[in-house]
Amino acid sequence: MRRHWQRRPLLVRQAWPTAQPPASRQQLFELCARDDVESRLVEQRGGPWRLRHGPISRRSLPPLNRPGWTLLVQGLDLHLDTAHVMLRCFDFIAQARLDDLMVSYASDGGGVGPHVDSYDVFLLQVQGRRRWRIAPPGRAQWVPGLPLRILAEFQPQEEWVLEPGDMLYLPPGWGHEGMALGGGCMTASIGFRSPTAAELSAALLLRMAEDLSEEGSSFTGAWARRYADPGMPATLETGAVPVGLKAFAWAGLRRLVADEQALSVALGRWLTEPKPQVWFVSQAAAWQAGQGVVLDRRTRMAHDSTHLFINGEAFRLAGRDGRLLRTLANQRCLDARAWGQVSEQARTVAFEWMAAGWLHPSQ
Repeated sequence: MRRHWQRRPLLVRQAWPTAQPPASRQQLFELCARDDVESRLVEQRGGPWRLRHGPISRRSLPPLNRPGWTLLVQGLDLHLDTAHVMLRCFDFIAQARLDDLMVSYASDGGGVGPHVDSYDVFLLQVQGRRRWRIAPPGRAQWVPGLPLRILAEFQPQEEWVLEPGDMLYLPPGWGHEGMALGGGCMTASIGFRSPTAAELSAALLLRMAEDLSEEGSSFTGAWARRYADPGMPATLETGAVPVGLKAFAWAGLRRLVADEQALSVALGRWLTEPKPQVWFVSQAAAWQAGQGVVLDRRTRMAHDSTHLFINGEAFRLAGRDGRLLRTLANQRCLDARAWGQVSEQARTVAFEWMAAGWLHPSQ
């Protein structure tokens, strides 16, 4: 983290010698046929690049022995416990930065062309062999007229062949191209999101505006004050925006962004908002006394010094409950002993999470 994170690539031979594919070929083919799973099929057979978005039926996939195609299945951690367990091994990075675990399955020569990513990524080879070529950040220009963002100029400076268990870390902006050497090549990509200032600011302003509206129809204090302009003189420039109205709006925006607590709550809620295709299944009836609890693999949970955030909702934290629920966010589980120390009030809220399918009983 000191030497390489967001600075320079790192190749680790046999980083995970015992790593197994988080999904079998059959599981990947079944997942890409579902409409609640994000998937893509990329092909190039001596001609133009072709891209198809899922759902993709098994019959629509190319023959296994046809070279030059790649199937990419996003968010595998949302659908398979094996992928979720693999993802947990990267908990040395804040979960708030985590995007997902993607698996690519490629036939001989399959790949997606030279490209750049806007996020940090760990490329873990889990089956077969893949050749990676990388180039330092530069001005990214794309080949026009293609369904993929493929670099028009790609001058690789380093090249490696990754065997099962090898891993390559790439910071954002580094050009890279991976090509399968042989059939049945599988690579797990663990990505960490890095929003732009514009994306984050727009999301937070929208969330804070929603939070402000949710406070109720009867605002209090400064928020209850309506714009007024007594004594305003008549004007011949009726199309001009009143200076007083502009100042009133600017003062409201400054008041909104100056509220550090509101900003923190909006950030936590946004960071833990589930992805659109995520759905939960309740297991509340299965909980019994003496059991602990574990977060559902789809649940996003985070905390700061005063709040707990879970799947887009915020709760205030204090005392022993605060300590225990932060542990739940960090470790994604509480054993029976720790769960028994949670207050009745906090447990009532947690049972609501369990009824929603966000939380499950554990042994």
